[in-house]
Amino acid sequence: MTTNTGGPAFPGATYDGPFAGMSLRDFFAAKAMQGIYACPDHVTEPDGSDGPDPLTDSDIARLAYQMADAMLKEREQK
Repeated sequence: MTTNTGGPAFPGATYDGPFAGMSLRDFFAAKAMQGIYACPDHVTEPDGSDGPDPLTDSDIARLAYQMADAMLKEREQK
């Protein structure tokens, strides 16, 4: 399965090859992750469960990319 990266986050920048910079998906995920870390007690799983255990770093990364993918999907609707 190919993941939609949304293209470059900063398309006006002049980056080439392996130093092409971050994708829009990575940029969205980083912003989502900042929000999750800022207030982790207000984050629930996509199915609405919040469980008794605190979120692990792996949980936060997974949720951040789920949010980024949702943002890219919504962006395609426009």
